[in-house]
Amino acid sequence: MHNFDFLNPTKLIFGNGTIGRIGEEIGSGGAGKVLLIAGGGSIKKNGVYDQTAVSLRNAGIEWAESWGVRPNPVLSKVREMIDLARKEKVDAILAVGGGSVIDSGKAVAAGMYIDDVWKAFESRDQLVEKAMPLYSILTISATGTEMNRYAVITNEDQNKKWNIAGPALYPKVSIVDPSVQITLPWNQTVNGALDAMSHVMEYYFMGGRSETTLALDESLFRTIVKVTDEIKSRPDDYESRANLAWAATLALNGISGAGQGGGDWASHGIEHAISALNPEVAHGAGLGVVFPAWITYCQDADPELFKRWAGNVWGEENTESGVSAMKGKIREWGSPTTLAELGVKRSQIREIAVNAVEFGLTGVLKQLTEDDIVDLLSLASPG
Repeated sequence: MHNFDFLNPTKLIFGNGTIGRIGEEIGSGGAGKVLLIAGGGSIKKNGVYDQTAVSLRNAGIEWAESWGVRPNPVLSKVREMIDLARKEKVDAILAVGGGSVIDSGKAVAAGMYIDDVWKAFESRDQLVEKAMPLYSILTISATGTEMNRYAVITNEDQNKKWNIAGPALYPKVSIVDPSVQITLPWNQTVNGALDAMSHVMEYYFMGGRSETTLALDESLFRTIVKVTDEIKSRPDDYESRANLAWAATLALNGISGAGQGGGDWASHGIEHAISALNPEVAHGAGLGVVFPAWITYCQDADPELFKRWAGNVWGEENTESGVSAMKGKIREWGSPTTLAELGVKRSQIREIAVNAVEFGLTGVLKQLTEDDIVDLLSLASPG
């Protein structure tokens, strides 16, 4: 078991009817004006925007708005929002939406103190120590960004989907009301579940032997599968939505990796390369294709651990049957299991591998070369 420090300063407010508390939380933090960041407008359809506006107004908080953050959020939009935040002289950022919106909010918060925010992404070993206060209201559980210190943005001019990290990027307060996720399309629910499962696996397959954390991760994984199945049968079941939301937060708020080291992250690095070159690919869907191939390719690096995962998560006797069970569940949920189903061409594999190596997350359990990634992705592109 590795030594570890655990710190998570985010205050998480979880449960039905909690969105109305955002105004008082921002006010108690000392902000008088915020930049409200959002996506394509779904929060106006599901009532989240109205609840947020009423809460801000009642607390005497002024706000400006920026809409249009897209999935796989892009640098140009972040720069646009930084300019608006400076023009409006806001005191804090309020991100209302899913992971793309909150990650964009983090990038804006960091960019308020940098002449060019992309420099923070290029400084790969330098943590973000200063950022404007960030508050969030989560509407899609997937990335865990509501309670962690990471953000991922795509530089669309350079085809680089890179991340920043640092203690200043933890949201001050995040609100998670699972009831607002009841109206999510099924594919978005599945993408969120696959993303959360992948976060658990990045730590689980690190090679550490923290028995407590391994057992916790196995439980999280099984819970995500169980409640996602329940949501498929009963989309409006609050308890299942709530359990998926909490599991997704726990998957990447530090707990799932305690004592395991920093995580492997090769699968995320490969998926980032895929969606940097193919922006229409949803992150969770991409991980659902990459991770089974990664497990198959890397299983010899720690056969005992992979066999344990197959048995304790899927009830299977060996890694191969565990991978088969995982892919079967992904197909049952209606999500892709091959690059072709993602719309990614086999001819792109080498370019994806080059991009992934440049990103730098090429694995810890097994460090992958460019050729390794080509061979790995070939497993996800049969024929």
